[in-house]
Amino acid sequence: MLFRRKRREDLRVDLTAMIDVVFLLLIFFMISTTFIDAPGIAVRLPEASTTVSRDEEKSLRIYLTKDGEISLNDESITLQGLEQRLKSYGARASSMTFLLHADTDARHGKVVALMDLAKTAGFGKLAIATEEKKQK
Repeated sequence: MLFRRKRREDLRVDLTAMIDVVFLLLIFFMISTTFIDAPGIAVRLPEASTTVSRDEEKSLRIYLTKDGEISLNDESITLQGLEQRLKSYGARASSMTFLLHADTDARHGKVVALMDLAKTAGFGKLAIATEEKKQK
């Protein structure tokens, strides 16, 4: 008697579900990782013995380099262009913080001009960013 032998299929592990889970975990960690919010310009902040953290949601970050370049949201802008952008905030400006990241070697007159723009645009709070003083 001839018996037909069943063909044996190779056992295969389906990796599709595991690959999906790995990609989902990768995406989760990429999104939940905190990134340092630093512009593409080099700004060396002055040091201070005390620092106060501000609410990131309600602050507008302006960067001023030692060469006098002004940046808003990683975009280089002129003083007149900044004035127009600040006025566009309207009534919201009174509840926002104008956070100025001015380089240590920036000209004092330019810093004062930016502070004056913020005040005339109606910003309620003005803050100057500093780094914590290094302990000796």
